Amino acid sequence: MNKNHNKFDRRNFLKSIGAAGLGSVFAASSIRADESKSGSTKEKAKEEGKSEFPQVPTRKLGKTGIDVSTLSFGAMFNVMDNQIILRNCLKWGVTYWDTAYGYAGGRSEQGIGQYLKKNPDIRKKLFIVTKASGANTNSQRDKRLQTSLERMNTDYVDMYYGIHGLDDPDQLTNELRDWVKNAKKEGLIRYFGFSTHENMANCLKAAAKTGWIDAIMTSYNFRVMQNSEMKEAVQTCHKAGVGLIAMKTQAGEQKIRSDEDKKLAGHFLEKGYTEGQAKIKAVLEDERISSACVGMRSINILTENVAAVLDKTKLTAKDKKVLDTYAAATCSGYCMGCSQICKQAVPQVPHVAKIMRYLMYNNSYGEHERAKKLFAQIPANVRSKLLTTDYSAAETCCPQNMPIGQLMNEAVRKLA
Repeated sequence: MNKNHNKFDRRNFLKSIGAAGLGSVFAASSIRADESKSGSTKEKAKEEGKSEFPQVPTRKLGKTGIDVSTLSFGAMFNVMDNQIILRNCLKWGVTYWDTAYGYAGGRSEQGIGQYLKKNPDIRKKLFIVTKASGANTNSQRDKRLQTSLERMNTDYVDMYYGIHGLDDPDQLTNELRDWVKNAKKEGLIRYFGFSTHENMANCLKAAAKTGWIDAIMTSYNFRVMQNSEMKEAVQTCHKAGVGLIAMKTQAGEQKIRSDEDKKLAGHFLEKGYTEGQAKIKAVLEDERISSACVGMRSINILTENVAAVLDKTKLTAKDKKVLDTYAAATCSGYCMGCSQICKQAVPQVPHVAKIMRYLMYNNSYGEHERAKKLFAQIPANVRSKLLTTDYSAAETCCPQNMPIGQLMNEAVRKLA
């Protein structure tokens, strides 16, 4: 590698490989120029009612039997001002669109609604997912669901995550089950599930036993998939027919900072794709995962991710070893969401895992205002203890050896 390699970041990777990467995908696909009597490929595709672009593959979503695109469009931003991203998602067959009641203050859902108002025939091609951000009761779910339907100009959502961020399996009550049954009967939702960032293994195992959870959106990446409890939980859900959608597939930011970062990026760059593409491939090579949901604010990011999904090259044993080694060397920089450990170690501050996630939103995703808003929702009496609490017990128990006290201090400094 040249001595300027340490200056590489996501943009430089795209500049170096983006066009070539997509070119190889096109070459490997069945979409080629053909000067036959029927005319160009584009004209043929139109005649046959097909797209002239390669389409991302699909997989069954658990026991629902529904085919969903293996790459999901994560709309955690203002889609009102970025309608072109929706058009480009459709070009590549990225038809699983994931949003939430609370994303961008509602402008994520409104952006989808604006697009559907102008293109009503597109609705039947989409699998739209939204979440009941902040809902703790069935009454709140009712209100949020109705608002989401109005915003998105649709009569129903395909998947409704009625708990946005489950961290306690006890929330999967009979009362919630009855609500789900009624919402399906009224035709407001087709399927039901939840998202989870914390205590994930226990939440997944509990859901598999209920019989009425159709799908779960869970943090899952090259780091998380090494955890023995998550391995067991994923398999339990798979056997029960619960569909699994992976989020947080990048497991943090992709900036080149340490020697470990350089080794990881250099290894995959030499193989013809970015480390971000390799991380998506690692997730989707687990065929129990129906789709990888990735936040895609730009056409560059979308096409990079589409290229990763279309490319049929499998990661080698050496590639996986590189990811495993990197995960072990940098584990102290990533929270695995095992919030139950922190809660037991520092019960006076039960939101440690949430706060670290909000700090990740701020530092890795650039979601500064969202991170501050979420941090402000932490109870004031808990926030007042963040700088005076001794976190040594939690740090001793942390499987990732994270500097929890230091991170709490950083969170107060940046988000308060």
